Amino acid sequence: MKLNDFIKLGLDEETAKKCETASLEELKGYIPKTRFDEVNNEKKKLEFDIRDRNKQLEDLKKSSGDNEELKKQIEQLQKDNKAKDELHLAEMKKFKIDSAIDKALSSAGAKNNKSVKALLEEVEKFDIKEDGTIKGLEDQIKKIKESEPYLFNSHETMVKGLKPYESLLDRQNTDVKNMTYSELVSFMENNPDFKLE
Repeated sequence: MKLNDFIKLGLDEETAKKCETASLEELKGYIPKTRFDEVNNEKKKLEFDIRDRNKQLEDLKKSSGDNEELKKQIEQLQKDNKAKDELHLAEMKKFKIDSAIDKALSSAGAKNNKSVKALLEEVEKFDIKEDGTIKGLEDQIKKIKESEPYLFNSHETMVKGLKPYESLLDRQNTDVKNMTYSELVSFMENNPDFKLE
């Protein structure tokens, strides 16, 4: 979590800085799920390919006949393997692009990534850059946010003047010990004069 996130939870700035530092320290060496999935899928695909190619070699050993027949079989296997490699590269590229899109949409606050993806233009022409982002994606998301704001989470958490926890004091009989953390934070925000004892 970032400093602002901790401050929004009601922590003072000094405590929020300490929490942010602890959070960043905890996340060192963290591998994002998308990268883990990418490597895991790559590993599974390679294991499958190795098994498949080993089987092909065993079949070649078992086959008997003249050299011409073996040459044809080897050429066919090479063509098949090349086609599989190209297909695998295309699948990995698509997976990386999908992951980058999902990451960008989540960062932008999309409520439903699938709904927003449907509004993206020329997805098939997207190409991933070295830093893991997609050229032009940010601009498209910005346009969609402006034209379809209901598809994204609003950063405003509360309408000014509205006090949804005003009756919380009566419901809880001011027993803050039984409140959840989020109820306590909201209660304290809406009742700044209330003193914890």
